[in-house]
Amino acid sequence: MSRWTQHRVVAVDAARGVALLGMMAVHVVPALRPDGSVAPAYLAAAGRSSALFAVLAGLGLALLSGGSRPVQGRAMARVRVAVLVRAALLVAIGLGLGVLDSGVAVILVYYGVFFVLAVPFLGLRPSTLAWLAAGTALLAPVLSHLARPSLAPPSYVVPAPDFFRQPWPDWLTELTLTGYYPAVPWMAYLFTGLAIGRLVLTDRRLAGRLLAGGLALAVGARALSALLLGPGGGLAVLQADQPDLFGLPVATALQAGLFGTTPTGTWWWLAVAAPHTATPLDLAATIGSSLAVLGLFLLVLPHPAWWAEPLVAMGGMTLTLYTLHVLLLSGPLPATVPLAYLWHVLVVAALAVLWRRFVGQGPLEWLTQQVSRAMSTAVVPVPAPVASDGADPSR
Repeated sequence: MSRWTQHRVVAVDAARGVALLGMMAVHVVPALRPDGSVAPAYLAAAGRSSALFAVLAGLGLALLSGGSRPVQGRAMARVRVAVLVRAALLVAIGLGLGVLDSGVAVILVYYGVFFVLAVPFLGLRPSTLAWLAAGTALLAPVLSHLARPSLAPPSYVVPAPDFFRQPWPDWLTELTLTGYYPAVPWMAYLFTGLAIGRLVLTDRRLAGRLLAGGLALAVGARALSALLLGPGGGLAVLQADQPDLFGLPVATALQAGLFGTTPTGTWWWLAVAAPHTATPLDLAATIGSSLAVLGLFLLVLPHPAWWAEPLVAMGGMTLTLYTLHVLLLSGPLPATVPLAYLWHVLVVAALAVLWRRFVGQGPLEWLTQQVSRAMSTAVVPVPAPVASDGADPSR
């Protein structure tokens, strides 16, 4: 077993593997079946898989900065620099993938923004981070709803190098408030993951609470939305405001999901819990499902197990596999190929298992780690050890 593998949290990697499978399903499986209904795979994965990725990204930042015992002082300063460097690398990779004709709304540029916004909060306590997550989930959608009518409408283009040729207020607001993965409300996911990563992940009581509490939150948020839109009369108001959305009836669109935000014609839009709407109930439901998945794997996978090896292997190199998935969609394995999803799963799973066994860390993961570590050490050097008697240890 490699030194890199020994330091992985297998349950977290397995949860990342599930998130990757879900995102691939959303990219490959058609949202609608021939009869016009939403495909079951889409119903299960849309919104939830990307939210799980974002929560686990926050958890990963917590582990990077010390986990339940966060580093302090110069060590934390190095972590902050490393996170900023990783953000820049994610943006660069995302812009490269954005040039391809893959049909995927590539998320990596937005991830770079998430990481930049998370840097000031890395040293906070888990309770403070939990309050930030709750406050962001409740208030950010309201502020977004108020602000978006006065902002430029989203371009709905995948960020590529020419994305930044538009006036800077437009691309900035698209990345933070109006785009596919608006960073301001999505920080609720990052804060949630940071808070969990500051706890002791080996505590089985924590795992049980995450599972039970996550299920309650996910079910409760969806039930409240259904109550508001059905007996509460909200759906009729939405249909009067927007007879259709992106060519679909409103009721169907709310099942399949939108493209990052809702219209702003009525406050009733904040009552929906549809995927990729960034409403309070959408954020609550998808945070809940993310906590439940993580809690489940922390319970059933405290140690490596043979049955979870493909999931763990995929979850340990998601940046590499996500990039490969987008490359395959833009070339040899487009979504139109028969059994495309199965082929994508087989390719990434086989590569992940073999790479983990014989090499270890994924190539893009290794690159981002090495570059960020070198840059952070250059900016905030590690002090030379001092001998206990004050003598120069090099003598």
